[in-house]
Amino acid sequence: MRTVEGMDPVNHRSGRSPDLSRVTVVLPALNEAAALPTALASYPPETNLVVVDNGSTDATAAVAARLGARVVFEPRRGFGAACLAGVHAAPDAEVIAFADADGSFDGADLAAVAGPVLDGTADLVLGSRLAGQRTPGAMSPLAVLENRLLACVCRVGFGVRLSDLGPFRAIRRDALLALGIRDRAQGWPLEMVARAARAGLRIAEVPVSYHPRAGGASKVSGSLPGTLRAAWDMAVVTARLALRTFPDLRALQALRIPGPGPGGRRTSSPAHGNGEGRSPQTVIHSPHQRKSG
Repeated sequence: MRTVEGMDPVNHRSGRSPDLSRVTVVLPALNEAAALPTALASYPPETNLVVVDNGSTDATAAVAARLGARVVFEPRRGFGAACLAGVHAAPDAEVIAFADADGSFDGADLAAVAGPVLDGTADLVLGSRLAGQRTPGAMSPLAVLENRLLACVCRVGFGVRLSDLGPFRAIRRDALLALGIRDRAQGWPLEMVARAARAGLRIAEVPVSYHPRAGGASKVSGSLPGTLRAAWDMAVVTARLALRTFPDLRALQALRIPGPGPGGRRTSSPAHGNGEGRSPQTVIHSPHQRKSG
């Protein structure tokens, strides 16, 4: 693995803005009806948006469908479970991006996050809230500390230099599934970085803006139980990956990215991992054109 420095929003090979129609953004959502209008409206109109309803009791699914997003139901609670359901619901996507559905991220930053993956200069790109511009109050001091500690874990444990383990990130779909991420809860983001590092993927970080959530209540930082659950999930993932070797990652050798093999040899046949997951849940809305309001 090597960390790629100095990413920017334009296509590094052609000088043009990236083609975001090749990107599908997966937004896990649990009772985010109030925040979704702000969250979805911020993305460029050509972006494919998939909202994964992870057991909401409000109008999350109806609001997302009305605004033109595809809606997928994943009844099994868990951030990782919702993310994987969104990936399976987008089999034709070249690049998958993940972001929170609470309106805290600006969809205009998608070009910066997904661009290096689209043009082949990076394999996994994370958006750093700590390196970008944050609206006052968007991140609590505890949240800042937690993410600095997680960044330290990534550096010491997995050799990845990050400032923030941000949820706004992009990766090629085939590369993601080949990693075989096991966690289905809040440990999913950390395990993705750890397995990508072990697989020799090029990991980059770009600054992104961050704002207070547009509505609703946080499921993690907004409550002590949520914070403790997330911390436990991260600790379990760290311990598991530190104490045992990874499963066979030979599928990565079939990707056109650096993989674990003699001399980092590349081949051209795409791999079709299943991410150890299930098929996607029922899609209730699949519009041809996303509405802007």
